[in-house]
Amino acid sequence: MIDTMSLEEMWGYRGRQEVPADFDAFWEKQKAELPSHPTYELKEKAVGLAQLDCYELTFAGTNGSRVFAKCLFPKSEQAVPVLFYFHGYQGQSPDWSENLKFVAAGYGVVCMDVRGQAGRSSDLGQFAGMTVKGQVIRGAVTGKEALFYKDVYLDVYQLITIISSLDFVDESRLISYGASQGGALALVAAALHPKISQTLAIYPFLSDFKRVLELGNTSEAYDELFRYFKYSDPFHDTEEIFLQSLSYIDVKNLAHLIQCPVAMVVALEDSVCPPSTQFAIYNRLTGAKEIKILPDYGHDALNVKVNDYVFDTLIGTKFLTKI
Repeated sequence: MIDTMSLEEMWGYRGRQEVPADFDAFWEKQKAELPSHPTYELKEKAVGLAQLDCYELTFAGTNGSRVFAKCLFPKSEQAVPVLFYFHGYQGQSPDWSENLKFVAAGYGVVCMDVRGQAGRSSDLGQFAGMTVKGQVIRGAVTGKEALFYKDVYLDVYQLITIISSLDFVDESRLISYGASQGGALALVAAALHPKISQTLAIYPFLSDFKRVLELGNTSEAYDELFRYFKYSDPFHDTEEIFLQSLSYIDVKNLAHLIQCPVAMVVALEDSVCPPSTQFAIYNRLTGAKEIKILPDYGHDALNVKVNDYVFDTLIGTKFLTKI
């Protein structure tokens, strides 16, 4: 196992920093400043399949940015449940055809492109400090209001608000799902939006930044965090205030806000999102939860049996009976 913490220790680990005193109030304020009826455009996309309707969704994000999402809905006379499927760091939403298995099960699928990454969403934010690489630390030198991921989290919130308002969507059955960055955003969705009724997160990113610093620079994903100190603050004079800013986007700090059932998958050989940082999220969840451990996996693509577990958990009866 790559992590220096034993699995036994991880079962009780809650992270290196506590939740800021004004954390809940901060996020309530951010949500309250969003429009109650977001401006959006839903443009039909022809895909040549009679069993579903596809749309390209664009809406106004914060900072003047535009956010794009792929939307697929099975043709139905009744309102349909929806799966919000979030992609990994630096990537983009999966191809349209990759979502057909969920549509075949009677679920709509909505896949947002994270702003400024490989997809079609634009990022018009302006940031002080180091921007030569990555997006995790952007805005941290200015403070919590300027964080890049603060705006991404608000994009997630607005996306759910828009989709849940559509008359052909069953707003009582909204699910969030993803891996890595996508796993983090799935948890953020459940923490910030009360209409999410179930979540599955696979090796979630963006958790327990101080622990990441302790473990060292083991992957490209968090490289920008280490570059900041190496090239901008080699004596770590600003470490406390810098990490305090990042604590407002730390997913473990959002865990206590999640009320719906959560399933997590953790890989013990993960050098990208260290398993202890993922357990810090899990151990702070206060509602129904389960965790599946992959002792031999790193930050790998899902393999045999794991995809079936994901599909059964998302679409099967195990969690839906609790809704």
